Amino acid sequence: MSARRTVTDAERRHRLGARHLLRPGARAARIEDVADALVGLHATDPATVFLSAAARLAKPTVAEVERGLYDDLTVTRMLCMRRTMFVVPTPLVPLVHASTARAVAAKERAGCAAFLAGAGWDERRYAAVEREALAALAARGTAGAAELAVDVTALAEKVLVHPGKSYEAWQTAGSRILRVLAAEGRIRRARPRGSWTSSQFRWTVAHGSTGDGAGTGPGADSDPEFDLGLHTDPAAAKSALALRYLHAFGPVTVDDLKWWTGWTLTDARKALAAAGAVEVDLDGSGTGYLTPDDEAPVPAVEPWVALLPGLDPTPMGRRHRDFYLDPAHVPALFDRNGNIGPTVWADGRIVGAWAQRADGEVAYRILTDVGAETREAVAGRAGELAAWLGPTRVTPAYRTPLERELAGGRAGRKG
Repeated sequence: MSARRTVTDAERRHRLGARHLLRPGARAARIEDVADALVGLHATDPATVFLSAAARLAKPTVAEVERGLYDDLTVTRMLCMRRTMFVVPTPLVPLVHASTARAVAAKERAGCAAFLAGAGWDERRYAAVEREALAALAARGTAGAAELAVDVTALAEKVLVHPGKSYEAWQTAGSRILRVLAAEGRIRRARPRGSWTSSQFRWTVAHGSTGDGAGTGPGADSDPEFDLGLHTDPAAAKSALALRYLHAFGPVTVDDLKWWTGWTLTDARKALAAAGAVEVDLDGSGTGYLTPDDEAPVPAVEPWVALLPGLDPTPMGRRHRDFYLDPAHVPALFDRNGNIGPTVWADGRIVGAWAQRADGEVAYRILTDVGAETREAVAGRAGELAAWLGPTRVTPAYRTPLERELAGGRAGRKG
């Protein structure tokens, strides 16, 4: 019986540079290729999608990302893994829906029903308002929440959440109802108001949804598979998603897969077994997994540097990051909830952070010794990013200690 092979930390970094389209020779031509390579792009912060794509496209433009999102609809923004917003390749939507998003949508609907019940809504009224909202949206074509509330006044009703708490707040019925409809795939986010950094999305009825309320109420008639034509078996879908994740991020641990998907540990283990994942030893200790056809060693790749945005899928793709991140740098680079800020990468390692200042300069700090040649490459990449951003100003949705400091003007450079 042959001993299982060890995948070194160095090889894992080489894989990351190649599979994540970060080494110069791996850049993609289209937004679809970027989303496919990473399974999906984090989209909680709208700017992340564009900046993540720009770091991996051979000829990055805002127009290329908008083409896929709003014109050709070849990539789709959806609530899925870990109850997080992602932009995934549209052909992958049924698989992602069956493996993760369906369960998320069910929780969203149950939560919305409880939220509305607190305002005196029963199931019948919820269903009726939902049908009216879909019909109004179909009639308008695209609309913001405020516009729909003109047509369906019930959407403007406000409900107090967390009453008596320091964080109590009023939320509109429409904000929750539209979120559920989007989670179920009945409506989708269209082009936002303002620039590409805006989160003020307009809505439109999704392909396959009638817009007349047919099959859209709470309960059995609300199954999104009716509207989307999705009949993928959840277990098979989990196995298929695990294979895609392993190809993009492997070798990973079972804990990484559990964390990235939001599945239970049992589901993660079953998915790996069904996928025929191959066990390998990781540097130091621990067991990792690769796809059955991906056991061959990956050669070293040419040197590369990258400036990745906050919540980029590369650092957010796994729970265990020690092979590319010095644990001593975590407090400066992450917020209290585990969200990573903008980072500087060199040859598969996080070596620093960056931020955009009010005057447009991309300031950065290198946290470790990388050598003069790498420092020069980082400086060049920072200048390129500043030129690409032009008059646009980007502030991450989740700010980290070092990003705040850099944005405030005390950049400093070290290494």
